[in-house]
Amino acid sequence: MAYHDNEWGRPIHDDLLLFEFLVLESMQAGLSWLTILRKRESFRRAFDHFDPRRVSKYDEKKVTKLMSNPEIIRNRKKIEATIHNASRFLELQKQHGTFDSYIWQFVGGKPRVNQWNFLEEIPCCDASSDQMARELKREGFLFVGTKICYSFMQAVGMVNDHLTSCFMHEEASRM
Repeated sequence: MAYHDNEWGRPIHDDLLLFEFLVLESMQAGLSWLTILRKRESFRRAFDHFDPRRVSKYDEKKVTKLMSNPEIIRNRKKIEATIHNASRFLELQKQHGTFDSYIWQFVGGKPRVNQWNFLEEIPCCDASSDQMARELKREGFLFVGTKICYSFMQAVGMVNDHLTSCFMHEEASRM
């Protein structure tokens, strides 16, 4: 509840936080978001507070250390994808000035405010997440399917999927 009330759906433009959410969303694939939230602080410690410069330099010794850390998700492919994606993230920063300016283009630079009345109406993906997934994959990213991208977009406030009856719908719409 605290995550929903204080973070989810609020527009984020800080590159380090965007990288953190991209990593966490990819780690979440096949798992519950609650599992990831419970391990979030452990992920931050294990992945140098999601500093993409540091993460991009991880070697096999660091992968082995991460694989032995019971406080995080110990999936080798996801860990290796995180390291790989850190390099791709830095490249996009270099090309676009910030990752923020690159990633927000998929919603025209401002949050898309949806008008959902029921949870069942909220999609797991849409045309913008399809495009984001295609483009990120073209840029070499791993573990960035359309569902992961849509969840990322929700988390960082690119789309406001709070129900219209939720107090956060209006607040997030004003941000």
